Amino acid sequence: MAKTRRLISENLKLVDAVIEVTDARIPSSSRNPEISRLLSGKPRILLLNKCDTADDAVTARWIEYYRKCGITAAATDCKSGKNVGKVLPLVRLALSEEIKRWEQKGMTGRPIRIMAVGIPNVGKSALINRLAGSKRAKVEDRPGVTRGKQWIKLDLGFELLDTPGVLAPKFENQDAALSLAFTGAIKDNILDTETLATIFIRKLRALGAEPLKARYGVEITDEMTDAEVLEAIGRRRGFLVSGGEINTERTALILLDEFRSGKLGRISLEVPEV
Repeated sequence: MAKTRRLISENLKLVDAVIEVTDARIPSSSRNPEISRLLSGKPRILLLNKCDTADDAVTARWIEYYRKCGITAAATDCKSGKNVGKVLPLVRLALSEEIKRWEQKGMTGRPIRIMAVGIPNVGKSALINRLAGSKRAKVEDRPGVTRGKQWIKLDLGFELLDTPGVLAPKFENQDAALSLAFTGAIKDNILDTETLATIFIRKLRALGAEPLKARYGVEITDEMTDAEVLEAIGRRRGFLVSGGEINTERTALILLDEFRSGKLGRISLEVPEV
């Protein structure tokens, strides 16, 4: 990832602003803290993407939190296109003073050049495809498929520099690493799937177990361990192997997949600091 950091740093002088894409379910963990250092004052729009899988009220709190930090943030869902039309106007607004200076210098019509960055699997390529209106950047639901560098002409007088932009997540603490594993931003083979699913159940129970009860129709008591909840889900789904034992590996895979796809409901795993 040192190459990606160098590429971003070298090309920042070519752009006027940066769009940073994050996952609305884990806005803090899905940001690489090095991005702020690399931008060194460059105007930035922060997108809380995949907002249709996150809790609206929590996302609104995050947007207000970033506003107080001096960062313009917006909720988007690039898969459906929700609010993507607001992104470029927000960039233009952030650059309004700079644009005035260009016009005073006779540079009317100068293209606004932007760059999109983000860690794996937050939807950066999907954003670019939405903005470009065509499949100019390869999209795949696994980390790190964007390669190379390309300029893409957009509407409204914008040009977008697409770099790999796949900055590695920075594991500042175990909770951040787990959040990234829950959403699939890091490869599943980094941690045993059943262990990850059990920890995910613990996280959901701390937030309220309603999504698990609603999706799988299981009764969850305070006395049950997280492993027992996983077994209850597997039993309810009929994931049995010979001898009547529960296939907890298959159950774990289904649980994580259904969270990532939004089938468990709109769940935010992180809330902003007060």
